[in-house]
Amino acid sequence: MSFSELFESGFKKRNEDHFAAIVRIAMSDGVINDAEKAFVDRLATRLDITESEYKAILKDYKSHPVNPPVSYDKRLARLYDLARMVWADHIEGPNQVGLLEKLCIGLGFNQDNVKYIADKALTLVHYEVDLDEFTEKMKNMNQ
Repeated sequence: MSFSELFESGFKKRNEDHFAAIVRIAMSDGVINDAEKAFVDRLATRLDITESEYKAILKDYKSHPVNPPVSYDKRLARLYDLARMVWADHIEGPNQVGLLEKLCIGLGFNQDNVKYIADKALTLVHYEVDLDEFTEKMKNMNQ
């Protein structure tokens, strides 16, 4: 296996794991509603998830770990995607919020601040900010 193939397989695995984390949020209430399905479908395309991978992940989404990105900006981008999934149907349920908090920890955010981070992320997504504004406001939370 060449270095580029190794890099590509690692990148592909991270995308699959990120996709599985999104599916985990969508499945937290036991079903994927139409709005969540539309988001999951768009994300699958964006992450180059094939149809067979899509089906396999839906069947066994809990077997994929949450792999935190090293870059803080990439962590915020993943948090943005996850928070958008929670708000996909504009209903904030306790299971979804709790799962978002757990995924925040899995993404490498400080456990002591997770409730605040998840709440801030959900608030920003509720106001339909784009990724750039989300990132800026999350970085300036204490100001």
